Amino acid sequence: MAVGAPSVTDQQDAERSNGLTRPATLWTAGLALLPLGLLAVASFLGRHVRPSADEWCFLPLVRDEGVWGLVGKFYVTDNGRLANGVLVGLYAQFPVAGHQWYAALSAVVMLAVLWALTVLLLRRTGQEVPRGAALLTASMITAVFLFATPNTYKTFYWPAASVSHTLAPVLACAAALPLLRARSRRARAAAVAVVVLAGVVMGTLSEEASVVALVVLGGTVVLAHRLFTERARGPVRLWSLAGIAGVAIGTVLLVTSPGSRNRRERYDAETVSMLAPDSLLTSLKLYARILETVLTTWQYAGALAAGVLLGLLARRRPGAGPGVLLPGRPLKLLGLAALAFLVSGYLCTVITYPIFGTDVLTTERTWNDYLLLYVLLLVAAGALLGRALRLRRPRTAVTRAAAAASAAVCALAVLGMAVPLHHLGDDMRARAQRWDRQDEWLRDRAASGARTAPYTPNSVSRMLEPFGDGGRRPWPARCVADYYHLDSVTRGTRIP
Repeated sequence: MAVGAPSVTDQQDAERSNGLTRPATLWTAGLALLPLGLLAVASFLGRHVRPSADEWCFLPLVRDEGVWGLVGKFYVTDNGRLANGVLVGLYAQFPVAGHQWYAALSAVVMLAVLWALTVLLLRRTGQEVPRGAALLTASMITAVFLFATPNTYKTFYWPAASVSHTLAPVLACAAALPLLRARSRRARAAAVAVVVLAGVVMGTLSEEASVVALVVLGGTVVLAHRLFTERARGPVRLWSLAGIAGVAIGTVLLVTSPGSRNRRERYDAETVSMLAPDSLLTSLKLYARILETVLTTWQYAGALAAGVLLGLLARRRPGAGPGVLLPGRPLKLLGLAALAFLVSGYLCTVITYPIFGTDVLTTERTWNDYLLLYVLLLVAAGALLGRALRLRRPRTAVTRAAAAASAAVCALAVLGMAVPLHHLGDDMRARAQRWDRQDEWLRDRAASGARTAPYTPNSVSRMLEPFGDGGRRPWPARCVADYYHLDSVTRGTRIP
């Protein structure tokens, strides 16, 4: 989707665009209803989410000490993630309701950010599309990112994981919006200030998302002269350097915190150097297996198909000046983006291996920090493919067939994600019913003066619960007892 001086074909596109706008708007808006409907259904299923795992410990702390009590515990004891503590504390203030509404609210935020990003990127590259096209693209990106993953519950419904690994990369994208909107020197200065602040927040929110941001921003600084026009090069470089500085500040705040040191010691990470040759090689092998899983997940084709449709429908905006990208460099930009994805994904595996070991293969939530980049890459590749097809064979049966095939792939991808989501919804509903019965029973026991009570593990999607692993793992039983104002809970064998 790179643009330069208007070509003859671009001018012809502009002349034809008015005649294509209305029908294209109708069918793209109609197609967008599929991923939007999937997001709506998934958000509605959020009413079945109940606390589990770490959240058993967050809830009583926030209840007793407020959000800043949790932030302090994160910084001093748990992991050093200051911004993470704030976001977790915000939903933990509303115990069950916060968990039920988190999915819907985060879906709205992610869709809004990705929609705005799509619109502004098209505008800054001098392109225009039918009104429904940008929404279709953003909704497909959001749906594929959330539901093509092997574990949608931990990606979308588990707030503690979503804040760190799903919402974080989307918020990083949001930091680019002020720059894309900037037209004056004052607006560009404001964009620089925003990205510094966003970088600090990112550094104290997610280590993995920070790594991805550093790779992307660093590559932009080094290669700006090969990718951007002269008028855009300076502002983009300055903005990227400011983002790097912000992430660096946030990362220093995190890694020097007592909580971060405690976390490394707790997982014996001090004895497993991430830079040791064995660790680097093992991380590479594990990353290759992660890539195998991702690249063979066919639902990601929905993002590619949405990009093809975008490329087929985009037209050069009449009267638009030169874009921000150098003419004739789209393939180079795509190749560099692919390299950034591969490098950042491997580095994320390297830094998580000392914590999780070989379990990084089943800790799918940590993949999301770089998988958003993968989904965006697929959309960009599809857009270039669609644009090339449109310029070579404008308004022919070939382009119409390509549009129809891409629309069909989008629909099939949504269907392919809807089926496992339906099954997950059934599991969540069943767990919610059991959780509510046990919750009422435990509250009654505490109100009657009992100091201890049995708790039966009640898990979904491999979520941790007290007395898991056949009763050999008591964590977080102590936190469950605190939540219900009990001295302790014992292992139960059935839900009351």
